[in-house]
Amino acid sequence: MCNTLRVRWTITPQTAPQPWIACSGCGLQRPFQSSGKIRLNANGRKLDAWLIYKCLICDKTWNRPIFERKSVGYIDPTVLEALQSNDANWIRAETFNIEALRRKSQRIEEFSGFDIGKELLNQTCGWTVLDIQLNVPFAISMRLDRLLAGELQVSRSRLQALHDGGRLQTGPDAASALRRRIGNGTRISIDLAAYADREQVWKPLAAGGLA
Repeated sequence: MCNTLRVRWTITPQTAPQPWIACSGCGLQRPFQSSGKIRLNANGRKLDAWLIYKCLICDKTWNRPIFERKSVGYIDPTVLEALQSNDANWIRAETFNIEALRRKSQRIEEFSGFDIGKELLNQTCGWTVLDIQLNVPFAISMRLDRLLAGELQVSRSRLQALHDGGRLQTGPDAASALRRRIGNGTRISIDLAAYADREQVWKPLAAGGLA
């Protein structure tokens, strides 16, 4: 589009999901938090890897399997290096592996707090369409309508009205996208041609206060 203000929002959750596990120290189901440490065990050419979690109440540990009895030759070299070096970035990404957690715990506590970085990618003089690209590197419990309402300072009912009127589009799953949790690569297009305050109000909110 030649009439577009294009921005990218990078959403980074503040707190990783916490599984509830039967704690041997407390004798009850308790929330566990990643310690940020990896445990490795070699048995010949096979390797076990666990991410170590700690009970938030008593500090008892629980080892969440990353893989077990896996031949070293079948492990991605990048992953193997990250495990051996306790790479903090790789481990942080793994703490947000919600599917792996669900295989080990029936209750996962997720958190909606996040940090956001806004970047202006492109704009044209006299733009009328706001295009937002979401970069969401880690899973986060946040609905799209809540995110847009908070960051653009509009009510969710107003967003729904824009959507129903065809002025807010969110891709192929448009019918329910506003009510779904945000995902990496989500694109939102909002036609603001009817809003005279788009340069003074909408742009600073969308682009992070840039003039």
